[in-house]
Amino acid sequence: MSDYVTYEQDGGIVTLTLNAPERRNAISTFADCDAVVAAVQRINRDRGVRAVILTGAGSAFCAGGDLKAMRDRKGIIEGSHADLRENYRRGVQAMAAALYDCDAPTIAAVNGPAIGLGLDVACMCDIRIASDNARFAESFIKVGIVPGDGGAWLLQRIVGMSMACELSFTGDQIDAATAKEIRLVSKVVPPEELMPAARALAGRIAANPPEMLRMTKRLIREGEHSRFGTLLELSAAYQALAHSTEDHREAVTAMLEKRTPSFTGR
Repeated sequence: MSDYVTYEQDGGIVTLTLNAPERRNAISTFADCDAVVAAVQRINRDRGVRAVILTGAGSAFCAGGDLKAMRDRKGIIEGSHADLRENYRRGVQAMAAALYDCDAPTIAAVNGPAIGLGLDVACMCDIRIASDNARFAESFIKVGIVPGDGGAWLLQRIVGMSMACELSFTGDQIDAATAKEIRLVSKVVPPEELMPAARALAGRIAANPPEMLRMTKRLIREGEHSRFGTLLELSAAYQALAHSTEDHREAVTAMLEKRTPSFTGR
């Protein structure tokens, strides 16, 4: 795995850190994208992972794409029109699909600027919390490009069509308080409280049965585009699976016995 992502695990909680503070964690190479994909694949293979925190090293969460690489036509944006299209598919879009489809619940702990692609990376996570230092911008228009990583699909589902259009058409930067106001993030805390708050939230999630967490996330994801009847059918199938697990029996027994349950993932 590239040094761009660090992977730390504490019990059922994994913390992924975008680790290129010298470039404010900007994403510019296939190796950067591959590192995120590899980390997600590792999480998906480890059924013991119950929650994931994604944050950035240094003062930024992710400053988006690398402007110097754009200027010099290096890395992902190198080559002909046909090359660029394929590069996006292989690089940034492969990363976006992997992170969005991560089996385990994901929390973006936004410690600083999340700009352009960085904002969209935060939107690929299930939950976003931010420090007072966080800043957000869907700023592709400011550098003469479009949201090429799925942001046009993601942002409107989080903040609504009107606000998504305003952010995308202006490229305006907003602070953490405004991000909470428009429901881009669910909580804003002082910088020193960000990771403790993220770990506390991850702990509350991880206290639940791991397979049911993953199935619940999948139902929510499918609910974004399925007909109601289709989702009911999938829910019935998942519920049948859930009722047959040892963790379900443990949850019910523990609740009746008024004790803390112990889940094994079986």
